[in-house]
Amino acid sequence: MEQDSSEALSVLVIDDDAELVRLLTQLFAREGIALRSAPTGAAGLDGLSPAPSLVLLDLMLPDIHGKEVFRRLREQMPDLPVIMLTAKGDPVDRVIGLELGADDYVPKPFDPRELIARVRTVLRRSRPALVALAPAAVTATTVKFGKLTLDTSARTLSADSAEWSGPVPLTNIEFRLLLELVKHPGVALSRESLTRAAQVGNYRPLDRAVDVQIARLRRKLRQADATAQWIVTARGEGYVWAPPAMSQRSPRH
Repeated sequence: MEQDSSEALSVLVIDDDAELVRLLTQLFAREGIALRSAPTGAAGLDGLSPAPSLVLLDLMLPDIHGKEVFRRLREQMPDLPVIMLTAKGDPVDRVIGLELGADDYVPKPFDPRELIARVRTVLRRSRPALVALAPAAVTATTVKFGKLTLDTSARTLSADSAEWSGPVPLTNIEFRLLLELVKHPGVALSRESLTRAAQVGNYRPLDRAVDVQIARLRRKLRQADATAQWIVTARGEGYVWAPPAMSQRSPRH
């Protein structure tokens, strides 16, 4: 189920907090983004047509746990961007969404401006053709390695290989980790430094979560380019970015 890039932006929020939904409706309306809501996981799964541009998913729902809703969302629409919402403060609970592969995580309560910024970032990466969401007068830098191209301005990774053609879907955390590795080729980066690089807002992933994200990132790189065996484990130290060749060009106006 794909959405034409010419269609208006829309967000589906799956959350049973009626007051929050009301506030979000007003907030997104000011940004020119339509919002529709579902108070339960079942209603959210039934409300995927027409396809939204992005889903805001609360982990704690009255009928189905957000983890299960997320799994079913990914089965139906693998490329649909999902941002997790939760009020729980347990660090273990906070890594659940990102370990499952959510695009971002926003803890409640949140600053409305921060949420809009997160939504814009995820939408720019998933739908780069939407010029209205791109920051004005941005100078883009692209980094090429093998058959992959990383655009650090648009925050996208694309491939031109026998295995894959076009954008490679990365979550916000995966992109941050890849960018940090690419910036330090040949250098062993500790899990602690990668954790800092991957930090989003109040979310600080555990070492365990970073390992999971690196494993997922490796898998996506190999799917896009079978030669992409570039993230090397430095035993006792962390991870090293070791591509066979890398070139950089900028700017693009």
